[in-house]
Amino acid sequence: MTTTKIGLGLAALGRPDYINIRAKDVIDKSVEAFKTDAIKVLDESYQLGIRDFDVAPSYGLGEEFLLEWNSTRNHSDVNLSTKFGYTYVANWNIGFSGKHEIKEHSLKKLNAQWQVSKAMLPNLKIYQIHSATLDSGVLNNTAVLSRLNELKQKHGLQIGLSSSGNAQLQIIEAAQKVCFDGVELFDSYQVTFNIFEQSCSLILSQLLNKGKTIIIKEALANGRLFRHSNLKHYESTYNYLELLSKKYSVGIDAIAIRFIIDSLQPTLVLSGVANSAQLKDNLKSLTFKLHTTELSLLKGLAISPDNYWTERGQLRWN
Repeated sequence: MTTTKIGLGLAALGRPDYINIRAKDVIDKSVEAFKTDAIKVLDESYQLGIRDFDVAPSYGLGEEFLLEWNSTRNHSDVNLSTKFGYTYVANWNIGFSGKHEIKEHSLKKLNAQWQVSKAMLPNLKIYQIHSATLDSGVLNNTAVLSRLNELKQKHGLQIGLSSSGNAQLQIIEAAQKVCFDGVELFDSYQVTFNIFEQSCSLILSQLLNKGKTIIIKEALANGRLFRHSNLKHYESTYNYLELLSKKYSVGIDAIAIRFIIDSLQPTLVLSGVANSAQLKDNLKSLTFKLHTTELSLLKGLAISPDNYWTERGQLRWN
């Protein structure tokens, strides 16, 4: 029985540019159009059974859109998660050539972003450090960690972190050592895991056995799991994925998500879609189960974390 749920991440719905390999569709990128579309997708997602929604202040206006939707729909059964630590600075400048978001894991930033995010209560269930890294020092910042523990105790939140980069394993190991009164601070881990990036498989299974919430992001490897002319080195992978797609009469996206479900059984897999049609395709992952042999072959398609993250770093905002 599949216990994994599909959730909706708002990264692609809240800002006009996003790190992904996207179809070059011509769409209206005005704030008004994005807001209308985001609210529409949120409504349709709820109608399709989605109850978990993930956002961050750096997702353009995604947090603002989710806040408005949450406050006007008044659904009592939704679980919201957001983060602190990144600020969106592209200011809706289409094709912005500089950094689109700035990292700051300070107590000042935490307190400032919490003042906005707390409006999601009581539906806010998980509050996370956005892309925690060893370099930022956030996992050793007593002031920040104490404040997060205070929010946890006061509001009954799960405190989590999201991770990226080739040091995901080390970040998770370090996070497990953060305790208050003998209790681990972090209840939730949002981790990049997909057919290409499987380096955290063992530790994620261990965390699940400890009762932690495991949220999987970038299930489609930022679009790299779809055949692309610039990625000919994945030819054999594409051939096999297309073979499975045809066999199960679903898209590559559903195969990729089903791989995660069958190999890990995480709490949640985030769908990063830009419209409800894509979400419906993602949800087909819940309608079948991969054969053991197929799962084994897919596990063999993993690449090294260094190669994965180097290639990801070369993707353009578009």
